[in-house]
Amino acid sequence: MKQPPKATAIIPARYASTRFPGKPLALLKGLPMIQHVCHQVSKAETVGRVIVATDDVRIVETVRGFGGEVVMTRSDHPTGTDRLAEVAERLSDELIVNVQGDEPLINPRMIDQAVGPMLDNPKLKMGTLAGRIDQIEDFYSPNVVKVVKGGNGLALYFSRAPIPWPRDLSREELAESLDKVALYRHIGLYVYRRDFLLEYPQLPATPLETLENLEQLRALESGIGLHVAETEFSCHGVDTPEDLERVSQLMSEGNYS
Repeated sequence: MKQPPKATAIIPARYASTRFPGKPLALLKGLPMIQHVCHQVSKAETVGRVIVATDDVRIVETVRGFGGEVVMTRSDHPTGTDRLAEVAERLSDELIVNVQGDEPLINPRMIDQAVGPMLDNPKLKMGTLAGRIDQIEDFYSPNVVKVVKGGNGLALYFSRAPIPWPRDLSREELAESLDKVALYRHIGLYVYRRDFLLEYPQLPATPLETLENLEQLRALESGIGLHVAETEFSCHGVDTPEDLERVSQLMSEGNYS
């Protein structure tokens, strides 16, 4: 029986970071964070290959040191998607997964949940993930990107604003009924058809993308259906040294799949 094709996961990893320089090489339990990410991603059933994409020789040497696959890319890419596309040009794989390099606790099943619909429906060009909002503060925070999707699973809109707006509920009433209202936070994991990924950076920036500073809106404004798979798992990204300490504590508590 022929096995379904597997996706290739690409992990963009930059050394420069305003809030946390050298973040991919920060140590967690004695190992660089990028090694934890690669290990978790490699456990996804739908992933057959894991590649780190970087513009820094220190990251290249580190990844090669633990036996990982790494590609050196240009340093002038404006977004992680552009860096992904440069690597994808050298590949023949049909599906490319973009996994953030600062998610050392990413659950492999999250990747499978995002890739699955792309395997099932060849017409889909792009997919992503969303999880239920369970904290009222997250719904109103502009730092938490919200997504609204239709009955077909395709995104209707992404926003930093609280959407959909509960017109008849006060903040207090909404807080008490979050388990009954379908409110979703966007999770920045993407799956692309390779051909579309190569085209995507060439699409002009769009008005809503620029206004909200959300690159995924370019796909919607360009008429591309973006599938949103739902996950029950949480993310624990590392943006600051304080986040690193929090993730280290979670690992100590056994929250590591």
